[in-house]
Amino acid sequence: MSTEPESAVAPQVPSPGAVTVRRAVAADARAIRDLVVPYAERRILLAKELVGYYESVQEFLVAVSPDGDVVGCGALHVMWRDLGEVRTLAVREDWVRAGVGRALVGALLDRAAELGLERVFCLTFEVDFFSRLGFAPLEGDAVDPDVFAQLLRSHDDGVAEFLDLAHVKQNTLGNTRMIVRLAER
Repeated sequence: MSTEPESAVAPQVPSPGAVTVRRAVAADARAIRDLVVPYAERRILLAKELVGYYESVQEFLVAVSPDGDVVGCGALHVMWRDLGEVRTLAVREDWVRAGVGRALVGALLDRAAELGLERVFCLTFEVDFFSRLGFAPLEGDAVDPDVFAQLLRSHDDGVAEFLDLAHVKQNTLGNTRMIVRLAER
């Protein structure tokens, strides 16, 4: 019998590989929103109305625990013929450092390759995490002038952030633009 108080016992971190990553379905929208809320409260992610998660559920993958709980999520948003974005990566607090984020990003990059994308970017505070997955800070122009002109027509806020259009959509969170070339991973 342990003589330590219960609060002194280290929490159990779920083992890597303990989750299944699958495409999200409409019934996952509330769980995705619930995963994002704590990150939005800390100004790490931007919150959306529930309807926004339903509207974009086809972009999401979810990580599901052996008990059937959604413990992580991430989305892949296609921006152009060769370019996508990893968005809304969130992991339930008790599953952080269990390989969930890595599994989700890996599956999102696999999905990007299936779609024929060559590059995937993210806006993140977790520079070290994404660096370990092959991403590097994005310097300078991300696309050629013709594509830039086309992307300017997008109504998507993430596109404005990617293009670094502070006059259109400020990077309100202050995160870092990072990119990975799929052929180099």
